Amino acid sequence: MRYVDSERAEVVPGTGGLAAPVVYVIDLPEHPFDVAGAAHGLAANVARVPVRDWGDSLTPWPAPGLREGEKDFGGRAAETLAELTCEAIPALESRNGLTPARRAICGYSLGGLFSLYAFAQDVRFAACACLSGSLWYEGWIDHLRERAFPGAGRYAYFSLGKKECKAGPRVMRSVQGDTEECVRVCRERGCAVDYVLGPGNHMQHHTERLAAGLAALDAFLLAVD
Repeated sequence: MRYVDSERAEVVPGTGGLAAPVVYVIDLPEHPFDVAGAAHGLAANVARVPVRDWGDSLTPWPAPGLREGEKDFGGRAAETLAELTCEAIPALESRNGLTPARRAICGYSLGGLFSLYAFAQDVRFAACACLSGSLWYEGWIDHLRERAFPGAGRYAYFSLGKKECKAGPRVMRSVQGDTEECVRVCRERGCAVDYVLGPGNHMQHHTERLAAGLAALDAFLLAVD
């Protein structure tokens, strides 16, 4: 696959068996998150799915790089989502004998942006977790406001560090307000929503935020399963 590295995808088994819901975690290719540690004790099965190029695979449309001289964002989220839903997920579930009735998607940073994008695009995801999501991305807020996605019976979890709006390139410093606007839009669409503003900046508390997001998704998926 061009955008999803399905060969390196792996499943962390939950306690609920092969028919339990599956949470798909979008992972960094070079520096993977501790998905197994964060998923410990959950009923849902958790699938770690790396992508091949963080800045190309997960962004919804092309945009300038964050700093002068940095590579521009490629805007290939639509192709990545198609690969994920039509190829990677069916192959992974078949290979591991998984038969979920419900699925969720989760990601951190650009992975969080992509998770919310996928949730708004595809109702096959009953829930999403957007962890320190790059919701400052150029044009994103207008896109979400304009997209009439169904929210009834679905769930979105957002988390952010309190210091994230105080560091990094100027474009990123709107992230708290942008996250809170996404929370508002999802509630307006009828989604159940949780929003957690916790300690630290973007580079801190990765595993803690991931564990909290996975636990929230697990609780929702079990409640409606």
